[in-house]
Amino acid sequence: MRYIIAFILTVSFSSLSSQTLKQKIQSAYNRFEEDSQMKYGMSSLSVLNAETGELVFSKNENVGLASASTLKTITAATAYHLLGKDFTWETTLGYNGTISSNGTLNGDLIITGAGDPSLGSDRYELAKSNLILKKWADAINRLGIKNITGSIISDDRLFGTQTMPGGWTWQDMGNYYGAGPSSLTWRENQFGLIFKPSSRVGEVAELLETRPNMDYLKIVNEVKTGPAGSGDNVYAYSAPYSSVIYVRGTYGIDLKKEIAASVPDPAFDLANNLLNKLNDSGIKVDQGASTARQKSLNNQSFEPMAKIIDIHTSPNLDKIVYWFNQKSINLFGEHLLKTIAQKEVKEISTSSGVKILKKFWLDKAGIDGDALNIYDGSGLSPSNRVTTLAMAKILQSVKKESWFPGFYESLPLYNNMKMKSGSISDVIAYTGYQTSADGTPLVFSFIINNYSGSSSSVRQKMFTVLNTLK
Repeated sequence: MRYIIAFILTVSFSSLSSQTLKQKIQSAYNRFEEDSQMKYGMSSLSVLNAETGELVFSKNENVGLASASTLKTITAATAYHLLGKDFTWETTLGYNGTISSNGTLNGDLIITGAGDPSLGSDRYELAKSNLILKKWADAINRLGIKNITGSIISDDRLFGTQTMPGGWTWQDMGNYYGAGPSSLTWRENQFGLIFKPSSRVGEVAELLETRPNMDYLKIVNEVKTGPAGSGDNVYAYSAPYSSVIYVRGTYGIDLKKEIAASVPDPAFDLANNLLNKLNDSGIKVDQGASTARQKSLNNQSFEPMAKIIDIHTSPNLDKIVYWFNQKSINLFGEHLLKTIAQKEVKEISTSSGVKILKKFWLDKAGIDGDALNIYDGSGLSPSNRVTTLAMAKILQSVKKESWFPGFYESLPLYNNMKMKSGSISDVIAYTGYQTSADGTPLVFSFIINNYSGSSSSVRQKMFTVLNTLK
C-alpha cells in the first residue's frame, strides 16, 4: 500500500510539475472564480511576458472594472512620459506695493501656487511646513518689513475652483484620503483630530484638539464611543471651502489614534499659517489672511506681485511618484493629472487631463480610450472603469524607459511581490511585476468587483492565484 501511495504522489507531483505556467494560472483562477465570495462578483486577470508583451494568460481582459488605486500606476507612467522624472513645481512668495523707510510694506504679501503637491509635506525634508514658514518669515525680516498694511494673499487661481474630480463621494471628500487638489496645496491638505473615548460604549467620544490648531474652522463632533476592537470608524463630512466640518461615526473605546481629515481650503490655511508665523515674529498684518478666490467672491481685486522674495522648488517627479504609489496618496494623482493638462493644453482641469492621458496611450501603445474610462488620476472614484489588459500593456511598455527604475521602486511589496494595490468599496485590485520560477519576467493586472464577505479572506485567495506567477 505504501508503494501505491508513493506512486500516486509521485505521479501527481510529476503532473503538477509538467503543467505550463498558463495551465497553473488557469487552474488557480478557475478555483477562484468558483469560490462563494465571487458568486455575484466579477473578476479579471491579464498576465503578459514583461519583455515581449506576449499574452501569457487572460480572462475577462476586456471588461472594464473599477480599478481603485491601481489606476495610480497609469497616472504615474503618463506623468513620467509627459513631464519627465526631473520635473519640479515652483511656489513664489512676493509682494506688491512698496516698502517705506520705517519698514512698512504698503501692499500685500502674495504666495503664488503652481500646483506643488508636496508643499508643507512631512515626507520631504526641505518641504516641511515649519521649515518653509521659517524660511519665508526670515526672508521677510531681512527686508526690514515690520508692518504690512494689506493682506497675506494665497493666489490659488491656477487650478480653478473645482477641486474635487467627478465621481468622488460625500463620505470620502471630508477625509484625508479625499482631499482635493489646489494650486496651493499645503501639508497634503489634511489635519489631525485627537479624540478621547468615553468610559461607556455609545457615549460621545470627546474631541480634545486638532493638530495643528484649526481655530478658524467649526468642527461639530457627533462621534460615539465604539466597542473594544471596533477601531476607527470616524468620518469627516465637509465640502470644499466650507468653514464647518461634521465628524461622525465611532471611535473604539480602546483606540489611541489620530484621525486625519481634509482641509476645506488649503490655500487659506497656508496664508493663515504664514500670518500666525509673522505675528509670532512681531510683524503686524493689518488686513489678515485671504485668497484670490475669496477676493474674487467679494468683488475685490489686488495688484499683481511686483517683487519676488523667495521661490520654493519642489522635490522632483521621481520623488513625488515614490510616495504617490508607496502610500497611495490620492491627492498626488490629482495634482499630476492637472499638471499634465497645464503643460499640454493650458486648460487646467481633471477632464482635460484625462483626455490627454487617453490620447497618449492610444498613440503610444494603441490602447483604445474606452479601455481607460476614468474620471480621476487616483482611482478613488467608484465610476472608473479600466480593463486589466490595458493596465498590463501600459506596465509592460514602461519597462524599456530610462526612468523605469524609479517607477519600479515606487511600487510597494505585497505578498512578496512588487505590485500596487487598490481597494474601495467591494473592489480589490493588484498590478505589478513578478519573475516566474523558470525565469520568465511577467507583468500582471488582477481586479475583482462586487465580491462578498471578508476582504481579508478574498485577498488571500487572490494571492493564491498570484502565487502561481512565482
